[in-house]
Amino acid sequence: MLKNDQQLNSRRSSWMFLFSFTLAVVLLYFTLRGLDWTTFWNTLKSGHYEFLLLTIPIVSINYLIRALRWSIFVRAEKKVPVLSVFWANMVGYMGNAYLPARAGELLRSAFLGQKSGAGTSFILATALTERILDAISLVIIGTLSLLWQGQINPALVSAVKVIALISVLGLVVIIVAPLQERFILLILGKLPLPLKISGKVSDQVSRFLIGMRSLQNPRRLLAFILLTAVIWLLDGIASSIGAQVISQRLNLGQSLILLSALGLSSAIPSTPGYVGVYQFVAVIVLTPFGFSRSDALAYILISQVINYVLVSIWGLLGLWQINKIK
Repeated sequence: MLKNDQQLNSRRSSWMFLFSFTLAVVLLYFTLRGLDWTTFWNTLKSGHYEFLLLTIPIVSINYLIRALRWSIFVRAEKKVPVLSVFWANMVGYMGNAYLPARAGELLRSAFLGQKSGAGTSFILATALTERILDAISLVIIGTLSLLWQGQINPALVSAVKVIALISVLGLVVIIVAPLQERFILLILGKLPLPLKISGKVSDQVSRFLIGMRSLQNPRRLLAFILLTAVIWLLDGIASSIGAQVISQRLNLGQSLILLSALGLSSAIPSTPGYVGVYQFVAVIVLTPFGFSRSDALAYILISQVINYVLVSIWGLLGLWQINKIK
């Protein structure tokens, strides 16, 4: 039975990799088709890279704030030093940059679970909860930022308002769900699913609810909301500054729309570093803001390179620090 499960997982991984690779190639084809390569390279060569001296510290500080936010979940059950959470988080980000299928989520959970003694299952539950809440936050932030831009189609305004309302209701349901764990598991148990699948679904739901319980405390919930706001505000500021590298301008609202689109697109199965997906999203989002395709591609390329450099440096330091923890 174990051997069959391993073979099945191996097949799934192979098909997922094939799908991700194919998607990346298709998106890159449509993104790069007809690109003015001369203009693209000139944009890169004439960049004002001194602005990166401002964005790099902001992004690095934001990594620490993200660790502080994750620690809200983790420290609800076990007192774990914030720096330990930070190092594990950076190892995870490095894993997401170089490995497929967001394998970094498992890496950061395994490292922190083992070194803290909290257990990988619990830490993975908190990581899953953080990601889901972050996705909902991105929908709300992106929607509000889009409405902030003003001159958009009235039909689109109505649509994004509905999306924002659904996201807020989803957030409320998620926060309240741990109070109804028995009822939820009872409903899942009555679904017409094979016993093995039903058990796995119930196990995953239980893990998620474990991670959510920490937000039953109003102070922790408020801290999570405030830190989420600070995280995306700083990322928006860094993105606005980064646009000046290629002599373009993004206001804060436009930066948040781009970040929301990139963040939500990261849920799509993709190659390591979201190659193909990010380029496609950047062109779709930035060209209505006055960027040429060459500018949009240059901007996202510079952003990805800087991200790779930073997560590599902090991630390798994280591996070293985690191995020092007894």
